[in-house]
Amino acid sequence: MNKKSSVKEEKRKRLVLLDAHAILHRSYHGMPDLTDKNGNPTGALYGYISMISRIKNDLMPDYIASCYDLPKPTFRHLAYDNYKGTRSATDDELKMQIDISYDICKGLNIPIYTAEGFEADDLLGTIAKQMGERHPDIEVIIASGDMDTMQLINDTVKVYTLKKGSETAMYDYDAVVARYGFTPKQIPDYKSIAGDTSDNIIGVPGIGVKGATELIQKYGSLENLYNTIEKEDFDFKAAGMRERMYNLLVENKDGAEFSRVLATIRTDAPVTYEPIDWIVNKTDYVAICDRFGFRSLREKFDDYVADAPLVATLQASPQEAHP
Repeated sequence: MNKKSSVKEEKRKRLVLLDAHAILHRSYHGMPDLTDKNGNPTGALYGYISMISRIKNDLMPDYIASCYDLPKPTFRHLAYDNYKGTRSATDDELKMQIDISYDICKGLNIPIYTAEGFEADDLLGTIAKQMGERHPDIEVIIASGDMDTMQLINDTVKVYTLKKGSETAMYDYDAVVARYGFTPKQIPDYKSIAGDTSDNIIGVPGIGVKGATELIQKYGSLENLYNTIEKEDFDFKAAGMRERMYNLLVENKDGAEFSRVLATIRTDAPVTYEPIDWIVNKTDYVAICDRFGFRSLREKFDDYVADAPLVATLQASPQEAHP
């Protein structure tokens, strides 16, 4: 009995996974005018380092890794030419800062993960799944500002995100249900009907957010929805469904099913993660801040392992690569 009690009282190990592009994009658009002494843009980099230092102080992770998109088509682009087709091209100033952010990760002893044909979300999902299977005792927190990653939330996975200004929020299962009215696993089903303008996922045109939420709350999943309405004896009036909604669903079944595929995060990306203790050398951290003139960030880390030289602690993963 005493042994069980002592185990419960031990601090649970924690892995934080950085959704690098989501953090960098948000930071870039939040501080577009920030530059270094040479006039080079640094807003995205400031936000990235600030987020990492905040994570270290607020979440105190034992392990950390960063997942990046690559500037190449993914399996979603190959399946659907217009995937993310509504987004404008990435600004050159942001591209430059994304490239530099790889150096920041290496300087802060953060392993980098990329995979051709997959998005960062798929890497996050794959690593989260691997941790659940191999290290279920370790809590996984995904740092992102993207609703998509919330579908990965379960008993061992949470999502940590920045809200307006400098406010943060931690989403677990109950928080997702409270905000959206459905569970994390139902997010792809919801998007298969509501669509997603940011990714140019069509869904079922004409139904919208409210209608999609009501359908998922009532039928649970896209599959169960169609299994129900395609029965010969289905009466949409008796089911409380408007005729227009019924017709839209029938006419757009293929689009809805395809939208669900696009909205679902893969968990089979070709990456392998094993926990590596996160050790940051204070000298390296300060040098990075000084490189960009971020004086206000120099003392953000509350504690350091000052006697651990970077060369000795940095262990690059097999998936680490600079595009």
